[in-house]
Amino acid sequence: MRMFKISHHVPSSCARAIAVGVLAAFLVSWSFTARAEDTAATRQLLAHAIVSEGDEQLKSIAALAESNSDLVRKVLVAWPQDAVFIYQNGDGTRVPVLLEEAQDAEGKAGALRIDNNQPLTDASGQRLTFAAGELKAADTDNKLRKAIKNTLDLMTLADADPQARRSAVMKLGGTQKVDYLPILQSRQAKEKSPVVLKALQEAIAIIQLKSTDSALRIEAITQLGKLNSIGSLGLLQQIAASTAPGDAKSAAQNAASSIESYISRVNFVGTIFRGLSLGSILLVVALGLAITFGLMGVINMAHGEMIAVGAYTVYIVENIFGPGLWLSPFGLHIHFPALNLGGWQYESYFLVALPLAFLTAAIAGLILERTVIQFLYRRPLESLLATWGVSLILQQTFRLIFGAANVQVNSPRWLSGNYTISDVLLGYNRLFVIGFAVAIVIGTWMILTKTPLGLLIRAVMQNRNMAACMGVRTERVNMLTFAFGSGLAGLAGAFLSQIGNVGPSLGQSYIVDCFMTVVVGGVGNIIGTVCSALGIGLIDQTLQPFIGPVMGKITVLCGIILFLQWRPAGLFVTKSRSLEG
Repeated sequence: MRMFKISHHVPSSCARAIAVGVLAAFLVSWSFTARAEDTAATRQLLAHAIVSEGDEQLKSIAALAESNSDLVRKVLVAWPQDAVFIYQNGDGTRVPVLLEEAQDAEGKAGALRIDNNQPLTDASGQRLTFAAGELKAADTDNKLRKAIKNTLDLMTLADADPQARRSAVMKLGGTQKVDYLPILQSRQAKEKSPVVLKALQEAIAIIQLKSTDSALRIEAITQLGKLNSIGSLGLLQQIAASTAPGDAKSAAQNAASSIESYISRVNFVGTIFRGLSLGSILLVVALGLAITFGLMGVINMAHGEMIAVGAYTVYIVENIFGPGLWLSPFGLHIHFPALNLGGWQYESYFLVALPLAFLTAAIAGLILERTVIQFLYRRPLESLLATWGVSLILQQTFRLIFGAANVQVNSPRWLSGNYTISDVLLGYNRLFVIGFAVAIVIGTWMILTKTPLGLLIRAVMQNRNMAACMGVRTERVNMLTFAFGSGLAGLAGAFLSQIGNVGPSLGQSYIVDCFMTVVVGGVGNIIGTVCSALGIGLIDQTLQPFIGPVMGKITVLCGIILFLQWRPAGLFVTKSRSLEG
């Protein structure tokens, strides 16, 4: 009985499997057949568009916008560049072709027919090859180039990249051509991206501003106002200033006023963000100086070169992850090996470079402290002059090793681009530096307040002699503190390498701002440094749109001078036993 059941069910199961397989094979076969037919039809239409003339040619080119074919894109891009050719058969038939890239020993290349993707042959079936200039390029004129461009723009509506689709939509809407209206409306039903969908709504409303229907025109004006369409502000202002009917004029005035208020809000938020990012950059750069100058009382004019050490470390690591690097310092040839990594492995080079930038700058600071600084404690003028000389020596060393010209550090893709919120552009690199600064401040505060090293640092900085009497090895604390402050400068250089070029004088561009930030915040006060950096960044970015970058910086500097006249100790006064004595 069991054998009977098995023999009964197996054929049924096999039958279902066979039926599903046959159906799947039929669907796949039908899909490939339909695709092949569509490709053949597209090729024929494309070939006809190339060899036809006049209005028929323009209509054929416009019809190609419905296809989402890579071949059509390739040919339409090559056509205005005289890279599409016409071959005339013996019977007078004109055949559009593309030349292959590969050439023979005589410099000739084969030709592929655009209508069937087959090699061009003679009557005997032999492949034909042509040298440059032996074939006549397909004719183009301004009207034809414009039609090709419009078709390529329409094809971009089906691009896989949402930003490319959005750009194409806004470009088509900006033409205000009624012919594009049904295409955009049909695309609106298919679009899934909210950003592109909003762009479609704006583009459709902008085109409808040309409508002769008064009700439809007013509806489009109202829609643009609701969407806060910055791109349509000029058109709405024209309508508001024109002799349009009263309802349309009033609606345009209201919409333009709403958009102007929206732009003011966007600019305000953008200014705040730029101010925070600039303040974060100042904070990252100045935090190391707040340790060496604020806590240790050493005027280190070579702090900027610690920044450059971190930046050049990132440059070396980036080249090791990529093609490798040859350097020739002092006549010595040093080769940094090439890992030739790609993809996410190469993109992760910056995560490896960050701790190395801290380490190399800390070692450089340690050497500087042991060789120069340790002999100049409590001698600020001598330390200023000595470290200024060290700064010049290090700059010249960078020139000898890396060259006098700036070097380029390629940012990883996850630090490139921006994120848009309500038309406010938030650059990934600026977002990173804000988060980076927050992490450094928290880490520095934790080290100074929650670790034994921090306790020793604070003890030595408050009263060096008393700490020494209590058994604290002040020389070691000085050494570690200076190395830590220099390492923070190296981290600042690592980030600065992502927002600009790296050169021997990179650090000198920030050294004055560093001292200014530390002094305004209060010498030796980390919280004061944070408040000072963010305040200076916000004020600078707020003033620049009104009085320009140069006058903005001058105004900020004058304001700082007046502030220090009123409050010489800065925002937060650091009290210690040594000062009281």
